Amino acid sequence: MRTLHFSLRVADPDRSLAFYRALGYEVVGRVADTPEGDLTMIKLPADEFVSIELVHAPTHRDPGPESALNCFVIAVDSMDAAVAALASRGVVAETPTSPTGTDDFLTTWIVDPDGNRIELVQWPPGHAVGMGAADWPE
Repeated sequence: MRTLHFSLRVADPDRSLAFYRALGYEVVGRVADTPEGDLTMIKLPADEFVSIELVHAPTHRDPGPESALNCFVIAVDSMDAAVAALASRGVVAETPTSPTGTDDFLTTWIVDPDGNRIELVQWPPGHAVGMGAADWPE
């Protein structure tokens, strides 16, 4: 088994898509009028497959920040470059910090228009693309 994608309910599909495009996501496809609502499938350019499904149904409540989703995480090559690029597109990121107190392992947070929290991570050189057993040696 493997994770396919996250599905996020959004209040305003145009506003949400503009935000995710500012992060670098691109639309892969759309499916209208499903039982869940209208679906927009998006991915980052380096991703092979869809990673987020934006779901909009006017009859559903505004998702708001009380959503069951805690956050999702996006890896970036350079935190400085990512934060600068986001700022140029009107997306405000918190000041990056390091979980280990180093300059090469950094994290920061942004929030989408529906209150969904997104963590950006810059791994230290030599770290795998994602987290694995090596991150918990005991």
